Amino acid sequence: MIKRIAITPGEPAGIGPDLLLAHIQHAQHQQLIAIACPELLKARANTLGLPLTLTPFDPNTHAAANQAGQLFYLPHNCHSSEPGVLHKENAPYVLACLDSAIDGCRQGHFDAMVTGPVHKGIINDAGIPFSGHTEYLQTRCAVDKVVMMLATDGLRVALATTHLPLKDVAQAIQAESLTQVLNILIHDLKNDFGITRPRILVCGLNPHAGEGGHMGREEIDIIEPVMESIDANDAELVGPLPADTLFTPKYLDKADAVLAMYHDQGLPVLKFKGFGRAANITLGLPIIRTSVDHGTALDLAASGQADIGSLATAIDYACQMSQARV
Repeated sequence: MIKRIAITPGEPAGIGPDLLLAHIQHAQHQQLIAIACPELLKARANTLGLPLTLTPFDPNTHAAANQAGQLFYLPHNCHSSEPGVLHKENAPYVLACLDSAIDGCRQGHFDAMVTGPVHKGIINDAGIPFSGHTEYLQTRCAVDKVVMMLATDGLRVALATTHLPLKDVAQAIQAESLTQVLNILIHDLKNDFGITRPRILVCGLNPHAGEGGHMGREEIDIIEPVMESIDANDAELVGPLPADTLFTPKYLDKADAVLAMYHDQGLPVLKFKGFGRAANITLGLPIIRTSVDHGTALDLAASGQADIGSLATAIDYACQMSQARV
């Protein structure tokens, strides 16, 4: 079945438009719909020397896969499309594109959404509080908790905490929050990835997973009791394990996912393994959202040098998840 995937290229001064235009130079198996400024897409395609046929998107027609060089689109107008040059006047445009993708998914017009990189700083400079896609989606979809998971071939890493200073991480590891994270991770591995009983490796917070309480008690007082509270029929939880040995074939070969306690505990390993071939996936939403694993790369915009690997991976995951979702 042909799936409809909405794509927001993100910051117009960055490489998001370039990646999308390069990706659609080959015929697709799905219908990809850019929610973007058509003049931006035309100008960037012309600069890059890439063929482009823009087709207005009509949700009332049957889904049709993109031909080579064809891109369906839902228009929003941006202030400026000068490559590499940020304009805070574009911040409302970036968020309007996101809103259209979210609303379209919730209304059933799209099966999933894929987001290109945005520039958080310029959005905040425009006077709009914005901490990232993940938090924005959580608010717009009115859910209490979401989980960030990055995935590449052979490895999925979910995070118990996300963008926190290291000094605040230990205090943020609480039983209620950790239970929510594990339940969301288990549910979505089943629902969106078709894994009947996920096997999840759980990192300890402290070196050596606390060394029996001698290097910290979070494992004994919080992590272990939360793991024991999860129904063993729903998932097999292994740990808490020391992070310095968990990321080895002995453990990973039979794992469906890893739960890291903080951002830089798990993501450096995943990005070492699959940077440029990884996708950021938001779990816990009523819709499917995947994203690239990199930033706007303003210095590469309109150069033709940007690597499309992560966008292609994010689109592949969006399609797979929409096929699996029950």
